[in-house]
Amino acid sequence: MTEEEKIFAGKMFDPRSEELRQIKHKAHEACRRYNTLDEYDPERQELMRSILGSTGKTFYFQGPVQINYGSHTFIGENFFANFGLTIMDDARVYIGNNVCFGPNVSLMATTHPLIAQERMGMDAEGRTTMAEYADEIHIGNNVWIACNAVVLGGVHIGNNVVIGAGSVVTKDIPDGYLAFGNPCKPVRPITEADSKKDLILPEDRKHFEYNLM
Repeated sequence: MTEEEKIFAGKMFDPRSEELRQIKHKAHEACRRYNTLDEYDPERQELMRSILGSTGKTFYFQGPVQINYGSHTFIGENFFANFGLTIMDDARVYIGNNVCFGPNVSLMATTHPLIAQERMGMDAEGRTTMAEYADEIHIGNNVWIACNAVVLGGVHIGNNVVIGAGSVVTKDIPDGYLAFGNPCKPVRPITEADSKKDLILPEDRKHFEYNLM
């Protein structure tokens, strides 16, 4: 079993293996390059396409962005990420359609054992031996994750969900809920009473018509 196969099987893996380092290096270099380019440079879009598992036609990363593997992340149509996105996609990360992230969102689909000796050792040559295991993250359609939120591995976020600023999402969130806190919990359903369409000026209704359908 390869190290990447161990990740997908939910087994312990060696993140410092040459096999995994090569995958991560490609993603890290693409992110480094992406973060140096002007935000209007069309090369940015192609850089992200070159490392991600899949994308929709329309997506945008404001940057800076840091993605660990890239090929383990799958993004749907019409995706937007604000400044400072981090995706630790050791396990696979699935993001649906019409999803937006606020600044400094972190998706952390990896973890270490709690017992110190299992987590880190040192071999006879004085080299560190690191152990990790990972679980997938699933984010549904029409989700907004606000600034400084952290989503941990194993979490499923449903459709039409809003995750409040500063939340740490450790458990699944059902469809249609506003959720926030540390740990993040569903607070209440999102309803028509939450509508803000009255804030749209008459002269802007044409621009926002696709938000009102």
